[in-house]
Amino acid sequence: MNKKVVVGLSGGVDSSTAAAILHHQGYEVEGLTLWLMKGKGQCCSEGMVDAASICEQLGIAHHIVDSREQFQSNVVDYLISGYESGITPLPCSQCNKTVKFAPMLTYAREKLGIDCVATGHYARIRYDQERDRYQLLRAVDRAKDQSYFLYDLPQDLLAHTIFPLGEKEKSETRQIAQEYALHTADKPESQDLCLVEAHGSMRTFLDQYINEKQGEIVNEDGKVLGYHEGIHHYTIGQRKGLGISAPEPLYVIKLDAAMNQVVVGNRDSGTRNECTVGHINWLGIPEPKTPIQAEVQIRYRSRPAKVSVIPLESGRVKLMFDEPQFGVTPGQAAVLYDGEVVLGGGVIERF
Repeated sequence: MNKKVVVGLSGGVDSSTAAAILHHQGYEVEGLTLWLMKGKGQCCSEGMVDAASICEQLGIAHHIVDSREQFQSNVVDYLISGYESGITPLPCSQCNKTVKFAPMLTYAREKLGIDCVATGHYARIRYDQERDRYQLLRAVDRAKDQSYFLYDLPQDLLAHTIFPLGEKEKSETRQIAQEYALHTADKPESQDLCLVEAHGSMRTFLDQYINEKQGEIVNEDGKVLGYHEGIHHYTIGQRKGLGISAPEPLYVIKLDAAMNQVVVGNRDSGTRNECTVGHINWLGIPEPKTPIQAEVQIRYRSRPAKVSVIPLESGRVKLMFDEPQFGVTPGQAAVLYDGEVVLGGGVIERF
């Protein structure tokens, strides 16, 4: 019996190559593109055309699912409410779980009778027989590793997902695409969030939904240093674009939605010894009941930092950093690792 898989196609080189690899490995492949929003963007408009072209080239079926309502409620509304309340949400992990992977697998099972999905993400999955659970691992290409955005996938999804590019370098992906003469082989790589690509900038996107509201930019003592047009234009750790002058570099260290204030301070003021993380999904290990040692990434491009992970009530944990960390941002993900294995991850809570 042929192996069957539904491949999520965005129209980019990565997902196209993932489909081609599986097709040439003998899988019975069907393509699936989610229509997430109108206008430009890697997941929409031109992307659907490129995805359809790849399916035609490979001789496989192509399905398009209108997911705009789910994207609006689970990603756009989530972002807006977060920025309005003074946090900086991470849309990609939210989108992966609630809009992409779970709905794709549901569609594959219910509409196509297929129990496996694949994407062009750079990450790996393996089964840990000793713990009887599936583990998420970093990609071989550490520069492209996307495990940080995938920490929230549950066991059922990991058990039925394939990442064909997890063992490959990005340069290999391009080479394979060229060898298979894929139409997307030389397509430029997406450089930003799909929402940013579609609207030009995150600020432009947010300004469509959040009205500007002037407020004060203050230092830690409450002294007014300038004014802003909305706290949603700022994020913790930001230095550029503050519109104020000072004898030393100043950074955003707090966003106070209740007071409508942006609080700034020097770099030392923006470092934290600890933070609390909630909404945790444990992947590589069962939920720990006693403190453990791990590494954590508090942003996608941040270096892993050593931490003590201390369990709290309601499934939350406290992270105690071995060395103080700059720019710990409420709303962003804190993803825990043991080497290349993702132990789990959650959302950084307010200080």
